[in-house]
Amino acid sequence: GEEELNEEGDGEGDKDERIFILDESLRFRVSLQDTGDTVLAWRDLSGDSGDLYEFVCHSSTKPETAASFELAAAQCQFERKYHRSHEQATEEELEEFDFEGEGEVPQASPVLSPVLQSPVAQSAKSSPAVTRTPRTPTYQEPGSMARDSTKKHIAAATPQKAIEQTPTKAPASRAAPTSREVLCSEHAELHLFDFQSGTFVLQDASVHAQVSEVGNWKYWLQIVGTKQDWLGQEVIADINPVFNFEYLSFIFNHYSEDGSAYSWLLKFKDRETEERFQEGLMQALWENQNQLKWAKAIKDADRDYVLDSFNDLVIEDSKDDEREAEAAEEDEEEEYEDADDGQKSEHYDSDESEDDVVLRDEDGNVNSQLAVGAKVDRSFVVRGDKIGVFKHTDDNRLEFSTSISKVQDMKGKKFAPKKVMLHMQDRDMVLQSADNPNSLFRMDMEYGKVVDEWKVHDDIPVNVFAPENKFAQTTNEQTLIGLSHNALYRIDPRLAGNKLVESELKQYASKNDFSAAATTSQGYISVASNKGDIRMFDRLGIQAKTALPALGDPIIGLDNSADGRWVLATTRTYLLLIDNMQHTGKNEGKLGFEKPFAKDSKPQPRRLALTPSHVAQFQHETKAPLSFTPAKFNTGEDASETAIITATGPFVVTWSMKKVLAGRKDPYSIKRYSEEVKADNFKFGSDKNIVVALPNEVDMVARRQLLRPTRESIAALPATPRRGKGRGSYLGRNEVVNSPY
Repeated sequence: GEEELNEEGDGEGDKDERIFILDESLRFRVSLQDTGDTVLAWRDLSGDSGDLYEFVCHSSTKPETAASFELAAAQCQFERKYHRSHEQATEEELEEFDFEGEGEVPQASPVLSPVLQSPVAQSAKSSPAVTRTPRTPTYQEPGSMARDSTKKHIAAATPQKAIEQTPTKAPASRAAPTSREVLCSEHAELHLFDFQSGTFVLQDASVHAQVSEVGNWKYWLQIVGTKQDWLGQEVIADINPVFNFEYLSFIFNHYSEDGSAYSWLLKFKDRETEERFQEGLMQALWENQNQLKWAKAIKDADRDYVLDSFNDLVIEDSKDDEREAEAAEEDEEEEYEDADDGQKSEHYDSDESEDDVVLRDEDGNVNSQLAVGAKVDRSFVVRGDKIGVFKHTDDNRLEFSTSISKVQDMKGKKFAPKKVMLHMQDRDMVLQSADNPNSLFRMDMEYGKVVDEWKVHDDIPVNVFAPENKFAQTTNEQTLIGLSHNALYRIDPRLAGNKLVESELKQYASKNDFSAAATTSQGYISVASNKGDIRMFDRLGIQAKTALPALGDPIIGLDNSADGRWVLATTRTYLLLIDNMQHTGKNEGKLGFEKPFAKDSKPQPRRLALTPSHVAQFQHETKAPLSFTPAKFNTGEDASETAIITATGPFVVTWSMKKVLAGRKDPYSIKRYSEEVKADNFKFGSDKNIVVALPNEVDMVARRQLLRPTRESIAALPATPRRGKGRGSYLGRNEVVNSPY
């Protein structure tokens, strides 16, 4: 190969261009120099021993970009040496092409030539440098690549380290629209989060922060200093407000016109000042979300519930020391387990040709939903009108089993399931088609075919369905819970005709816009809406025992702990963890499912959110707003809830219940993938292993592999599910068949 390339290069081609066979003999590697330059280095096989070629990257090149290039180079070398797709390579096999141990890459010597003084060379100042570094750099060899590339060789004007160490600068402020009414106006210190140092840096010791109504349920936050206007921001859910009264601070996100995210902190002089500002800002946020006036629509007791949900609160009781001890113990376990390499997901056999692998469907379908087995060691992933089946191996990996293709109704019409739920000890799967909102379909998982259509009602659709109790999936329970936008009812497939049980129907006159439901092990039911309110029932067909006021953000997911103590709601930008146990009054010790809370004693909500600084870093990396997947507790018939999982964009996020209840400032961990996470859940009966569905891959990852969120872990090179020797998460062409698992 090298000889052929040399022959091709003997003509009168571009002398600034050289081609190299990417072979392990080059010992290709990437190095970050003390000057801040990122350098790609490889052996000069035609030179003396130790001679190197060096490609000096432009100063704007990110380290993760260079690392991705180095990984691609290793994959190419693997394919050249073993004549197999790099998709079949394990991490250990790719490490064969890691040549960091070859010795330090010397700093590239500057290339001096009269050509640099020409107008052509002067116009090329932004080009990267390619130079050849002899072992003893005493002279420039005639005809060497260093001389050939002098037109391109210019030292970086700004070293990469200097760029990285530049403090975050505030964007230009936007002018405030005309104010109709001022909701609050206070003085404070203003700090800006610096991405490089990871701290809030004082910008102005005295600013004026004002929240105003500007019309049509729109509200505006304007912060002005004595010498300049600092920022103007519409008050919306994406500002992620957090009030911390211990430090008299308010932290929030601000978005510039180009979509960049910044994290700001206001520090007030006393608690009273912060409370006044909090009520004004929360009124603006609530009215924006609900399009109702705060004073008229919400009662005093409910107002406290709304305000409390945005405070940085912790539980304060006799168990504080115990909780902190448990959280500290978990820290020690994490540090111990981090020493392990963790689990690896598997993809396909080493003898499978890369031509047989379908990475993306021709019709553009991607993975969309995930169902994790409780009675069978399988996970099921929906992809268009196909369902992939993946076996959980004994060593906690995923192994591709089969694919159920052409999901179709009883009339033979294919459909892509809108929602799926395992049922009847995982022997059945309940499916819903977007084209048939009044029916559900039952798939027999042994045969991989839809065998029943359950027409629920002629006029009442099924917007949401849930199991009769939290562990109904593990039993032969046949009935389900169903919701329309304003009705809650039981579905019994054994009924003749329509399957809705009329005696257990609770229908509301107004449109409540129900959006999510969950059950406990005893069959208690929680129901949430797109308005942000939550209702709790001990059974169907009656009024709710407890109704929690709307926060304004649509609730897209709901889960309950098995015993009903905790209710977990998901919105697009935060989670809400609600302690459903009553601690005072005549109903002390009772759950909100069993007895209503007193009017002046609503449960204390805990808003689980990424810190505003982490939100800013996430969006700085992904260029996309937060959008959480429905959060879930780990679950199992004999397991207690110790962790919570969700995802946003390419990040999987887990919260530790111990750390949340202990009031720790670092209660969550993250793992970044290379693509958006479509669905996620814990393996049934465990809080140690997580199943993750990406657009075109499925992975099982050990929870201990998740990292504390830092600037480094957020910006880390995205993970791609690792390849092992077994069959795994891609579907081969011959595997997309209508077959049982």
